[in-house]
Amino acid sequence: MTGSSARSARRRPGTPPRRARRLGIMKIGIIGAGNIGGNLTRRLTALGHDVSVANSRGPETLAALAEETGATPVLATEAARGAEVVVVTVPLKAVPDLPSGLFDGAAEGAAVIDTGNYYPQRDGRIAGIEDEGLTESRWTEGHIGHPVIKAFNGTYAQDILDRPRPAGAPDRLALPVSGDDGAAKAKVRALIDELGFDTVDTGGIDDSWRQQPGTPVYGLRAGADGVTKALAEASPERPADFRG
Repeated sequence: MTGSSARSARRRPGTPPRRARRLGIMKIGIIGAGNIGGNLTRRLTALGHDVSVANSRGPETLAALAEETGATPVLATEAARGAEVVVVTVPLKAVPDLPSGLFDGAAEGAAVIDTGNYYPQRDGRIAGIEDEGLTESRWTEGHIGHPVIKAFNGTYAQDILDRPRPAGAPDRLALPVSGDDGAAKAKVRALIDELGFDTVDTGGIDDSWRQQPGTPVYGLRAGADGVTKALAEASPERPADFRG
């Protein structure tokens, strides 16, 4: 991965979290009901948000999650309808198969969160990432046709349920967040704050290699200072374990 493009946010990686604005009740779509998607469904419905959730197997397979949480199971083509925030949390190999026009019915200015990671052993070799030097989220943007905010990609799914803490708590974890759209990023950071975690701004999507698998921050359980330090120590060279 080479230097940032002009589209990237011109911000030093590791900008500490600002006090997030409080959010009202939002309509949120979640595409993917695995560990991350399922636990975000549980937490966001518990906070009172109106959540629609979809997976690749159809709404009928989400009956148990819907009964548990009150979320609405829908087709993937309906998940973003009217949504202010959409979470795409599917394996990278499944991204090209997502329906076209997925976000056509989303609310104006909708923030799309990408939680994805490239694992060649699972996803197969992706030339755009390995040969062209695209970050994983920039590659995803190209397929879904919408800017994304990269978040939760290095978060343990169980921590979403077990590790929320009030603002200012000494053991509150911080999550790295990157993206080019400042308003969308602010919305996502505020939502993460509401979920019980601090955030650290990684920069733009071309800088999001700093939080990809194999970097010091990936899977790190630390506060804002520790996350900021880990981001600064990252190397743009993809580790051998994460090359196809």
